[in-house]
Amino acid sequence: MTRALQKLIHVGCRELGIDNETRRDLQLVVTGKASLSAMSEAELERVVEALKKRGFKPSAGASKRPAAERGDTRFCHVMWGLLYKADKVSTPGAKGLNAFVRSRFENTWGHVPIDIDAMREHEQINDVVSALKAMCRRAGIKVDK
Repeated sequence: MTRALQKLIHVGCRELGIDNETRRDLQLVVTGKASLSAMSEAELERVVEALKKRGFKPSAGASKRPAAERGDTRFCHVMWGLLYKADKVSTPGAKGLNAFVRSRFENTWGHVPIDIDAMREHEQINDVVSALKAMCRRAGIKVDK
């Protein structure tokens, strides 16, 4: 948590246009310490509060898609990510994985859910897992123990 607070302080100073020397002066006034690394978590929080009083509004961060509920669909996401990192697929994330499932299995199944995380048919999910494992094997990516 301490490192996260230190990063938040740097972000706040950057957004408010506070340079390093002014930041250290602010830290010294608020906590009696000029160095972030010498501060406790409570002191770091006091510096963040001081930045908020000066107009800093921390954002909640980028919204992330929640992990799939089922382990087998999470595994599909992991394999897709490995394929993307190996530069074997062009579109990352769920968008690319869902496009792959639609293009690969729509004619076979006749109907494909819009999102792989909404799939409930074990046979269909196993088909996707098998296809992704085969792609990983061809790419030289080990996914089996």
